[in-house]
Amino acid sequence: MKLSVENGSFGYKGEKNILNNISFSTGNGDLLAILGPNGTGKTTLLRCIMGFLNWKSGRSTLDGVDIRSMPLRKLWNIVSYVPQAKNSLSAYKTEEMILLGRGSRLGFFSKPAAKDFQIVCNIMEKLHITNLRGKLCSEISGGELQMVLIAKALAAQPQILILDEPESNLDFKNQLIVLDTMSELADEGMTCIFNTHYPAHALRRANKALMLNGNGGALFGETQKIVTERNIEKSFGVRAIISEVETHQSTLRDVIPLDIRSSSDRIIPPQEKNAEHLAVLSITFSDSASAEKLNGLFHEYSRYIVGRMGMPYPKYNVKIINLTLDGPISDLETLTARISTLRGVNVKAVYTSGDVEDINNGQYSSY
Repeated sequence: MKLSVENGSFGYKGEKNILNNISFSTGNGDLLAILGPNGTGKTTLLRCIMGFLNWKSGRSTLDGVDIRSMPLRKLWNIVSYVPQAKNSLSAYKTEEMILLGRGSRLGFFSKPAAKDFQIVCNIMEKLHITNLRGKLCSEISGGELQMVLIAKALAAQPQILILDEPESNLDFKNQLIVLDTMSELADEGMTCIFNTHYPAHALRRANKALMLNGNGGALFGETQKIVTERNIEKSFGVRAIISEVETHQSTLRDVIPLDIRSSSDRIIPPQEKNAEHLAVLSITFSDSASAEKLNGLFHEYSRYIVGRMGMPYPKYNVKIINLTLDGPISDLETLTARISTLRGVNVKAVYTSGDVEDINNGQYSSY
């Protein structure tokens, strides 16, 4: 299922547009992060995508069909939406609230069956919220309510899941549960779209990113080429560095804000060309599904591969691949980041810096 926005523009009555000519597309298995400062229209964008608000111009489509022309019941069989959690006055118990998500799957006069209740139980276990069973939604915290709303959306078994700042009210553990759940769903073929205030979450999880700039415009593409230090400064008015954190399994990217800078009228688009580097990637994984996805990426970036060696290691039931690449640093970093988002795959990279002559003479540094 392909969800697209084509030249979408929106502004509230009597005000100038807050979104201008927004275009992007997502397909099965995509995890799209939408970023931007407060007030740039991230939530408004989601509401326009789903038809809660009408675009002034442009449209949202599912497989080329305008969402506004689709029957609502059909639309909500495909798309589920998780709003920002607010304090609830609902008298529903948590499992009853989640069961409401099955509404689009039931007939008009049908009652929930045993299958529906089992789906609710399975989702509560998946999201680690079985401890909330029997509690009223009005008596749980905002973070707990956020988890219940996500569970309600998943109960509809959608093909596309849209979430408005799903991690904002959660502690570290529940943030990881939500992020892991989105990654797992995308890995299973679902399309997930989420607004976030955390650029690092986009870098670690999303394969696509849409960055709003506060003047109605946006930049869309592969996450590693959109969430850059230059674009963060131009969009958020904050100077930041993107650093790497080493763990035993992999190298993670983090975004650290340094100081406030004046805002600009536009985002600087990613450079198309940059200096070429040599990189060595060490990759470990265990399941065959990961092997297929890795081979797909290797084929996509085959023009940069100058050496490849693989071997199984039965002692730990893992397979090891060492990959040597030569190409633009932005493309090599993008490949590394895309590999790191694959579930069950660990990757570490060493890059060389310096010109080709220095490298040939053995004078190089890693970073």
